[in-house]
Formats: sequence, C-alpha cells, structure tokens
Amino acid sequence: MKGPTLAAEKWAYRLGFRRVAGVDEAGRGALAGPLVAAAVILPLRKHLDLPEGLADSKRLSPAQRRRLFPRIIEIAEAWSYACVPPWEIDAHGLQEANLTAMREAVLALNPRPDLVLVDYYRLRGLGHPQWCLVHGDSHSASVAAASVLAKVIRDGLMLTWWTRYPDYGFDHHKGYGTPGHIRRIAENGPAPCHRASFQGVMQMSMDME
Repeated sequence: MKGPTLAAEKWAYRLGFRRVAGVDEAGRGALAGPLVAAAVILPLRKHLDLPEGLADSKRLSPAQRRRLFPRIIEIAEAWSYACVPPWEIDAHGLQEANLTAMREAVLALNPRPDLVLVDYYRLRGLGHPQWCLVHGDSHSASVAAASVLAKVIRDGLMLTWWTRYPDYGFDHHKGYGTPGHIRRIAENGPAPCHRASFQGVMQMSMDME
C-alpha cells in the first residue's frame, strides 16, 4: 500500500503557503492516560526524502514508530505537542479534549504555520487557515509524522503511569481497553489516571461500591 506523500503540502506551497503543519492525536479511545496531540512542519523549499516506512501510526508497530521518531525530529522544520490529562477529559468531554490538544499543539509551533492540515476535524480558535483531510494520516506526510510523534510521546507517558501503578499493565496496553486491562480494573478498581467518565471505567467503579 502506498504511504503518505507531500502532495497536499506541495499543492499548498504552490498556492503561496510556505509553512504547512500537520496535526494529529493519540489516545482518543483509551480508558486511561492522557490524550496527546502533535504538530509537525516539514520543509517544502527543497527536495525532502521522507523517512522510510512513514505511515499512519496505527499501521506501525511500536518498534517502527520508535525508529521513525528521531528521523522525523531531525528533518522537521518545527514540531510540538500538547497533552490533555484524564481528569480534564472527564471534566470537558473527549471531543473538547481532542480539539484542545490539537489546537494547543499547533499554537506551540515556532515558527508558526501559514496553513494547518487536520485529520478530519476543524479546529476552533486556531487563527490559521486549515484544510480538513479525510484519513489525513494515511495521505499527508505531515499528518502521518504528527501521528507518529503523538503516539510515541503518549506511549512514554503511559510507561510513567505504569511505574506508579504497576498492577494495571500500562506497559503492555498503554491504557487501551484490552481484556487484560479490563480485568485489572475489575480486580483493583480504577487508578487516578483512568478516565472516570468512560462507560467501562464508570461501570466497574460502580461494581466496586
């Protein structure tokens, strides 16, 4: 399968946009841990050899993502990330947390982009033109690069939670709702990093009472 390209970015460059950022998130469907978004500006003024194997992070193994991470950092003109912790997801809802993380990641870029490529969503309060791409992480190299950075950063944060709460196996499932993770919640109750507003966690909390 053909991987993501710079076609959208180069089209934008021909239209006069000089810095084009891609943004994507990781952790949206997890039961525990933060939602992390990353934004990446790839250089367009010269020929750029994209990292071999670059793809939507969901199609890559953890080892492949870790190998790509330093290469993306090396070639990027700018990159940034933002996190929304689980208690803010509970307070404001997943959709708002998702948009907040992506918006903050873009606003943290230095230099700022002229255009933002967003995977599916339209971001409020961004202050930059944006193009919403369907399956952007499969087609746009900038969005795919952002998806890899977000995933690797989030995996690292989940390892930190694992050192604090080793009984939940965050080192294996990274907070997603695997059978083993659900069994651990049923046995131990939710940890502080669990998203209490999510139905599965909420139900197991009620069952523990």
